Amino acid sequence: MPDPDTPIELRQLDRAAAEALVPQLCALLQDAVASGGSLGFWRPLGDDRALAYWRTTIAEVDAGERLLLVALHAGEALGSVQLGLSPKQNAPHRAEVQKLMVFRAARRQGLGQLLMRAVERLASDAGRTLLILDTNTGSDAERLYSALGYQRVGVIPRYSVEADGEERATTLFYKSLGAERD
Repeated sequence: MPDPDTPIELRQLDRAAAEALVPQLCALLQDAVASGGSLGFWRPLGDDRALAYWRTTIAEVDAGERLLLVALHAGEALGSVQLGLSPKQNAPHRAEVQKLMVFRAARRQGLGQLLMRAVERLASDAGRTLLILDTNTGSDAERLYSALGYQRVGVIPRYSVEADGEERATTLFYKSLGAERD
């Protein structure tokens, strides 16, 4: 649990900064998956798979295809969120919010909301005016996104399959940034 007297630092990571935090980022991903996060991995998430994920992500950051934002407290990563920038010619205005994660011990303190507001600013600074995302239907994240003004598009049943064979639905959201266009 963060000390309330030490501020949370939000930092957009480049390749070098992300590589320096790889052990913490792996631990964050493993904690999020262990707690049921909708992140594309089965429990338990092994070290090799977590490391491979972050290596791929860091390469995308380096290539300018992805923005990575981390919440740090006294130099320790407490949470992160990513912004996938659409490379499509007809979508220079669009980006996908991905992999919002907060360590279980740091949840319910506003870090998710802080990260989401910051990633929206990053998106706006990058000229992106439409954000999309998806999350497990019925999750805490679904409630967070609704509270932050994301519009529910609908539910896709049987979207993902857990290790035990359980199928889960996902809810799709979008948010227009800047002037209202809806």
